[in-house]
This record gives sequence, structure tokens and C-alpha cells, in this order.
Amino acid sequence: MAFMVKHVVGGQLKNLTGGLTEEKSDGDKTEAAAKGMTQEEFEQYQQQLEEENQTFMIFSKVIKTEDNQEEEQKQSVLGHLTNIQNVDMGHLKGKAQATLEDLKNSAEKCCVM
Repeated sequence: MAFMVKHVVGGQLKNLTGGLTEEKSDGDKTEAAAKGMTQEEFEQYQQQLEEENQTFMIFSKVIKTEDNQEEEQKQSVLGHLTNIQNVDMGHLKGKAQATLEDLKNSAEKCCVM
């Protein structure tokens, strides 16, 4: 961040001085100098670009993984049920929970006897 501020402010100061400093020809400039940065600033800039690129690649992999998981879920049995328009998942869930409660109650009665 500091090198960006220095780059912006440095460029404006250079314009204010009227470009009185001696300029090298484009052929003699390094890539950093061509961008108006010191070599250290340029290296930091390159490192930041590389980190952002890696972050983007990781983000892309996460998104792809999530997409694959969603696709797998759609292909599962529950995925097929949720895709059927006439199935009320809330109603099915309620029935399943009621059945489990009945089983628990029956098991408790058997244990008491």
C-alpha cells in the first residue's frame, strides 16, 4: 500500500517539478523504473499480484467444489425428492420425526415392563 501511495504522490511531484530530473531512455529503464517504482516497490507489487492470483485460484477451486457438491446432492435420493414438485419436504420431515418419537416411546415402555 505504501508503495502505491509513494508511486501516486511521486508521480504528481514529478509533474510539479516540470520533469527537471534526468530521464533515461525507454531502452535503458528497468521494468520497475518504467512503471515509476523503485526495484523494491516493484518486487512488492509483483509479490502482491502473485498473492492475489493465488487467492483467486483458491477461490475458484472452492467455488468449483461447492458446485460439485450441489450437483452430487441433486443426484442423491433426497435431491430427487426435493426436485419433485408435489412432495412437501416439511410434511415428510414431520412424519419421520413422529415415527421416531413413537419408536422411542415404545422402547421406553418395553424397558419399563
